[in-house]
Amino acid sequence: MAKKDKKQGEDADFVNPIDADKIAENPHLLPYAHERGGATIKPVDKGKIKGLAMTAMYEQTDMQLDQIKAQIELLARQANEIQHRMTISERIYEAEMGIDPIVGRTYYLYVRKNGKSVLSLVSPAEWGPNPPYNYIATIKLLADRTWDILERREDVDL
Repeated sequence: MAKKDKKQGEDADFVNPIDADKIAENPHLLPYAHERGGATIKPVDKGKIKGLAMTAMYEQTDMQLDQIKAQIELLARQANEIQHRMTISERIYEAEMGIDPIVGRTYYLYVRKNGKSVLSLVSPAEWGPNPPYNYIATIKLLADRTWDILERREDVDL
């Protein structure tokens, strides 16, 4: 025990040369590194963090809006195609038909010299050199009873 008393006496005689205001009692609670090998802790630049977050947010939302715009354009294009197919189908149903069209079959649309349309099973190649009608288009009846144009003369507008 005498050794322990001697050590306590030395501690009592020791005077720390560092100012007491500059010594931390709990250095592990400091918001910065307190020793040479400690991790560097820098203050957070909140403006930079917010700026980067805003930039990322704008980029992401712009990308999503571009996807939605592309989908809208696709839907509009599909709606226009359906509308065009309906208009063509009306014209075809106004044509003279000597047949009952079957879904999935290919037919040929012609126009007579008097301007009336004619629906036929006979292709332009089958008529020979002197066809009785002017060829307009090769068409196919779809399941929804509208007509799809497979091929058409470029100088004729359907």
